[in-house]
Amino acid sequence: MVFPFLWMLATSFKESAEVFNISLIPRRPTWENYRTLLEGTQYLRWYLNSAIVAVITTMSEAFFDTMAGYGLAKIRFPGRGLILVLILSTLMIPTEMLIIPWYMMFTRAGLVDTYWGIMLPGLVSAFGVFLMNQFMQGIPDDLLDAARIDGLSEFGVWWHVALHQVKPALAALCILVFLGNWNAFLWPVIVIESPAMRTLPVGIALFSGEAGPEWQLIMAAASLAVVPVVVVFAFFQRQIVQGIALTGMK
Repeated sequence: MVFPFLWMLATSFKESAEVFNISLIPRRPTWENYRTLLEGTQYLRWYLNSAIVAVITTMSEAFFDTMAGYGLAKIRFPGRGLILVLILSTLMIPTEMLIIPWYMMFTRAGLVDTYWGIMLPGLVSAFGVFLMNQFMQGIPDDLLDAARIDGLSEFGVWWHVALHQVKPALAALCILVFLGNWNAFLWPVIVIESPAMRTLPVGIALFSGEAGPEWQLIMAAASLAVVPVVVVFAFFQRQIVQGIALTGMK
């Protein structure tokens, strides 16, 4: 498990002729791959685009998924069970089947090759709503009623009480959404047209040209791309383990 990661780092410092040497110690270590990446491509722009898409999508899912999950779990109104079933039924539709309708709609709306075009399909997810709904059902109704008696509005009850009760699940959801959007390739490669709008996975794919993959550049790009993932894991390791464990229990 650790060896592929170390090989990726080692290969990023190798020359092209040495790429297929399995040794973890380059014979002639060089920074040329990173210099080519940062000075000869729009890598930093791809990095910024991926960060914008991943952060905004994660914030949107954290807000709307928890709010929808809370409403369906704790607010009684006619048809809430049917609405939840309809939301869950969308999980059975493969994403590949939605690509063409999405592209046609976004073309008519002028959203192709824009940040909104990249992010819009992922701003709310059925999985996130279902996950938060399951955890919201575990919050005692008496606790929420006490907050209402104290004068909180329904939004205040959700914000000040319910969210604090589902922090581990919310952390797990945010991490899964962030990683999914950071690594997303299929939809971005279709909706992005200009070089300036490319995200990291789309940009890195350019190094696999007709002349063959430039593995040393791919490894250097992947080494830099994995930094945010490592930072997120380092800072939220406890929440990740706790959240995933609770998700499995549900």
